[in-house]
Amino acid sequence: MTEYPDLTRAAQSLRAASALLITAGAGMGVDSGLPDFRGQTGFWNAYPAIARLGLSFAQMANPHWFQRDPRLAWAFYGHRLNLYRNTQPHDGFTQLLKMAATKPAGGFVFTSNVDGHFQKADWSEQQVAECHGSIHHLQCTRPCSPAIWSANGITLDIDPESFRVTGPMPTCPHCGALARPNILMFGDGNWIEHRSAQQEQRLHQWLTRLHTERQPLVILEIGAGHAVPTIRVNSESIAARHQALLIRINPRDHDLPHARHVALACNGAAGIKALWQKLHD
Repeated sequence: MTEYPDLTRAAQSLRAASALLITAGAGMGVDSGLPDFRGQTGFWNAYPAIARLGLSFAQMANPHWFQRDPRLAWAFYGHRLNLYRNTQPHDGFTQLLKMAATKPAGGFVFTSNVDGHFQKADWSEQQVAECHGSIHHLQCTRPCSPAIWSANGITLDIDPESFRVTGPMPTCPHCGALARPNILMFGDGNWIEHRSAQQEQRLHQWLTRLHTERQPLVILEIGAGHAVPTIRVNSESIAARHQALLIRINPRDHDLPHARHVALACNGAAGIKALWQKLHD
């Protein structure tokens, strides 16, 4: 087993905790084989057709494409939907679920990932907060109403040369307008947020109960970098508010806000595996 500085302290804190909060960024999915969108190179390697257009991830992940070039927009999100459906989450997802199951106060996930892989790895919907939404849910592009519905059964045919959808695209069942993923995009004023807001309310209630009952909490952050700091900011804020230990797993951005916290400088799956093995020594 690879040994990391402070691994023993991290494992000891995990053993002593009554509750486990998982905070996960994009790096959590890389070890499952999902593309790394870090920088232009990573994004363009994953999507050569978009590279030919010279578009960055931030430019492509913008709702205006559903009006400007809807077949391109749905090629991008439809490809990702198929990819996330067909990719198996790595063992770390299940190992985290088993860690949480040993805790008297249970566990919760707060993630910026839209792939639905925690639920695919048998985490309960009641234990997951997806702050940027989910590709497995749809909404109206207008939007005509606050409705959000499942993307189950939606399939898209994508021409690999033009990188455009060639067949039917999802439409709103209420008004017939084009549908879109219920994902928070860049420059997005039409994202319907109530599903994510309800998830985050459940997380807030769980954290409040832990605080009231003085249940010791450990936060295990995985694959959350500086580029989109939502997860890091929330991890640090919750750690400070609840006087919780933060264990940060990241191969590059593993700097810590305070010396009392722990960093494991490695990929997500490797760090989770190291902790799992240490807990079972």
